[in-house]
Amino acid sequence: MSLRVSEVCERLLSCCRTCPFVHRKPGSDGSDGPDGSVVIPNKHAQTETPGPRALPGLPAPPRARVYTALWDYSARTAEDLSFGAGDQLEVLDQSSPDWWFARALTGQFARREGYIPANYVAPLESLHAERWYFPDTKRMDAEKLLQAEGNQHGSFLIRECESQPGELSLSVLDLGVVKHYKIKRLDNGHYFVSRRREFTTLQELVNYYGTTEDGLCVRLTHPCRKAIAPQTHGLSYNTADQWEIPRSSICLLRRLGAGQFGEVYEGLWNSTTSVAVKTLRPGNMDSQDFLREAQIMKKLRHPKLIQLYAVCSVGEPIYIITELMTHGSLLEYLQKDKGEFVAMCDQVEMGAQVAAGMAYLELQNYIHRDLAARNVLVGENNICKVADFGLARVFKAEGDGDYELDDDDERVYEVKQGTKLPVKWTAPEALHENKFTIKSDVWSFGILLYEIVTFGQTPYPTLTNAQVMQRLRANYRMQCPANCPKRIYDIMMECWKDSPVDRPTFETLQWKLEEFYDVDINAYDDTRNY
Repeated sequence: MSLRVSEVCERLLSCCRTCPFVHRKPGSDGSDGPDGSVVIPNKHAQTETPGPRALPGLPAPPRARVYTALWDYSARTAEDLSFGAGDQLEVLDQSSPDWWFARALTGQFARREGYIPANYVAPLESLHAERWYFPDTKRMDAEKLLQAEGNQHGSFLIRECESQPGELSLSVLDLGVVKHYKIKRLDNGHYFVSRRREFTTLQELVNYYGTTEDGLCVRLTHPCRKAIAPQTHGLSYNTADQWEIPRSSICLLRRLGAGQFGEVYEGLWNSTTSVAVKTLRPGNMDSQDFLREAQIMKKLRHPKLIQLYAVCSVGEPIYIITELMTHGSLLEYLQKDKGEFVAMCDQVEMGAQVAAGMAYLELQNYIHRDLAARNVLVGENNICKVADFGLARVFKAEGDGDYELDDDDERVYEVKQGTKLPVKWTAPEALHENKFTIKSDVWSFGILLYEIVTFGQTPYPTLTNAQVMQRLRANYRMQCPANCPKRIYDIMMECWKDSPVDRPTFETLQWKLEEFYDVDINAYDDTRNY
């Protein structure tokens, strides 16, 4: 039977309307466009992220610009936008890499606009928005997170596999023990733990094993509790570039301690944000030298480096405003603990964290010059971050000539040629020839490892500064501390090689310490294909 051209066109149009591979141009009611037109999708076009319905009175935002909040955030300035975890936000301006201008679409602060920290949000319905996705989490960290208070039997997370880049691992808490499963991916992009069953997305995989064990040690129950919110990059949008702040915006609350460069206080910025404030002793640092160095220090960003937020350099004393670490210096933390809660596995992890921060400085061709436990700070969950990098470069000596402080003081320095040096932490070539390189920092790292395994004992405990300098010329090295694993002492000895070129890199030190407990009788890797 012959058909007229108009009938053929109508039938083709009807097929297009029902075909799942054809993208319709939506009308206001979600139906086909007012002209009945259909649009064949461009296979090269980027898929949009689904977004929420617009609030009454607000236009529907482009879906790709809708984000989900991963943590709560309270506004620090009048220009900021507060939001709660799970709220949806439309990002209006991403010209700043760290602070975006956004409008809240849902939650308590819906309809309001302001700046938000970019690292607190993820694209809506993306993998990064899933509560169980911990992409940059190492195996050791996954175990620590899952075993932390608040998680229960069946708590889980999915992370990137360390040993096989590009693959994923499922870590599950089973009666207090963390077990790890490889998540494999087929050529068609599907995921599986067992070859018996495959899934098109990770979300499908998680939903399925949330209803049945089907070969896993336990049914998946709750996503692992997220760690504390990340540090923002800078205090606010306004201080990201212009970071000289009024001294009046800082309120000193309580003294936390003192170091080579001055006193440290817990403070409050803008009556909203807890910070650490280092007050530099008047006359010990030229403000212009310091500001030049601080410009470099502020650009150094790494999870294991203390972030420099702002400075108050007008008037004295100079204030350095940094992130606040709840447990203070690693030295004091270890001395107070004395092994009560910190086990050897924790000590090795602390060393690995410091090595990671120093490996970043190594890549940036930056030298610390005063690496020691007193200059490492500790936060929640034994998170360690390197502090005071670069300050030794611009710190002035108090007076002329050579002298020593009391050996009972943890800050034991010898002043030589106008430079303060922590004798017991300083490499021989730096002590005798004033040659500082990243390899002299490696020597200091070996001393820091000694501090860690001895819970803050002073290095060379029976020797004075003068005796240390004399014996180092004779190639003397400290003996292995009590209860120190031989492999850790071997790492110390590598750091204390006489020739700087023979000492390891911080990158090497990092992976040696991170892999120290890879062979663990309590670990469980299931790679079976059921």
